[in-house]
Amino acid sequence: MTGMMTNDDQFYRRGVGVMLLNREGQVFVAARIDNPDDAWQMPQGGMDEGEEPWATALRELEEETGITADLVERIAECPEQLRYDLPEEWRAKVWGGKWRGQVQHWFLARFLGRDEDVNLDAGDPEFRDWKWVEPAEVPGLIVAFKRPMYQRLLKDFAPYL
Repeated sequence: MTGMMTNDDQFYRRGVGVMLLNREGQVFVAARIDNPDDAWQMPQGGMDEGEEPWATALRELEEETGITADLVERIAECPEQLRYDLPEEWRAKVWGGKWRGQVQHWFLARFLGRDEDVNLDAGDPEFRDWKWVEPAEVPGLIVAFKRPMYQRLLKDFAPYL
């Protein structure tokens, strides 16, 4: 699930994710429009060819949440790229069946703005709702197949939380 790049990485979509903290140390999570279950996630997305991971993270954050780069301070980067596998029954439906899952660069960042700066309708909306939660709550809110990755992120970012 986690670890260094391996020979089968061509089967994984390259991406990024952002664990965004507010001033109280709570984590931003959002509910996807296309998932009717009560599953939440942190902002994440795919990298374009030649794009740098932090630049991708800032772009995805703005596209998904309306939070602009000037309202974000980078705190840390996960020391390894992390991956997750899609459940078998989802693979044909997601990303045109091209990928088994994603391999992602993860960043920890501080939100410097106000809640009013969050705008889920900023780009092509992916989320229907959002909230701030305590870090320990995050894995329990997430779809099961991403939970090990989120637990690993909490461990890696623990010194900053």
